Amino acid sequence: MEFILNLLFLVAGFYFLVKGADLFVDGSSSIAKLMKIPAVIIGLTIVSIGTSLPEAAVSISASLKGSYDLSIANVIGSNMFNLLMVVGVSAIICPFFVDRMIMQRDFPICIGATILLAFMLRDNALSRAEAGLLFILFVGYIILLVVSALKNRATDEEEIKVLSPAKSVLFIILGAAGIIAGGQLTVNSATFFAAALGMSELLIGLTVVAVGTSLPELVTSIVAAKKGESEIALGNVVGSNIFNILFILGMSGIVHPLSCDRGAFIDSLLLIGICLIMYAACKTSNKATRPEGIVCVFIYILYVLYAILRAYGMLPF
Repeated sequence: MEFILNLLFLVAGFYFLVKGADLFVDGSSSIAKLMKIPAVIIGLTIVSIGTSLPEAAVSISASLKGSYDLSIANVIGSNMFNLLMVVGVSAIICPFFVDRMIMQRDFPICIGATILLAFMLRDNALSRAEAGLLFILFVGYIILLVVSALKNRATDEEEIKVLSPAKSVLFIILGAAGIIAGGQLTVNSATFFAAALGMSELLIGLTVVAVGTSLPELVTSIVAAKKGESEIALGNVVGSNIFNILFILGMSGIVHPLSCDRGAFIDSLLLIGICLIMYAACKTSNKATRPEGIVCVFIYILYVLYAILRAYGMLPF
């Protein structure tokens, strides 16, 4: 009975995280629009951060609870899922060309952030000073995006749904409450399953929790692919991965220094490899094809199998 109850709590946690993030973004975007902030700036800041709020809620909640492995694994697992499954599924649905700006600016920053994270995790810990550096880099990245957007105002302004001030505030409050409640439910349920099934927090963070918190990115990319706008998938993924490392681990580590299993460092090295392979593939052909998408999905399945076998001591590394 307890097992079923925690499973329901886990599903409810994911729902509250996703729905809460949607409400929070809608309310915050509306307030920003009422304050005459350009839509492009809203999209680069509030909306972009909004898709990473589920990961943020889980990682920060895990940090506060002392589940440091879960906090780090959630980010690494989400980034792995984003690069392989989100991009892979989008390419399978509709092959797409790669945006030049993403390859010149954002993807190299994503690779650099991943390398920096691996360097910081070499001692199986993320100190408060290291987390502070990540957060400072996050602020710098946001400033870079805003300055770049203001220089290239020729792009079309996206439509922002404007709500009444009272409704906007209500959405923000309900969204924040949903994110906090969803984060708590997800962390509590995940730690229960880790103990009940003899799984490490690292494994459950890399798999179940990472997939659940990456649902906004997956849904956004699939919808875009069906509309023939699947080039959004890569920008969505790269931006989210940068935010996950710099913003989420930065905030989580500032709340409390993080320690992790040796496997997290190994996974961060694997993530660097995946980033470099994806970058080289996109740079070479300037597009993501359906066969490449299938390969991405296959690699992700192999990675999950590897993580499971390693967690149960069936692999030496």
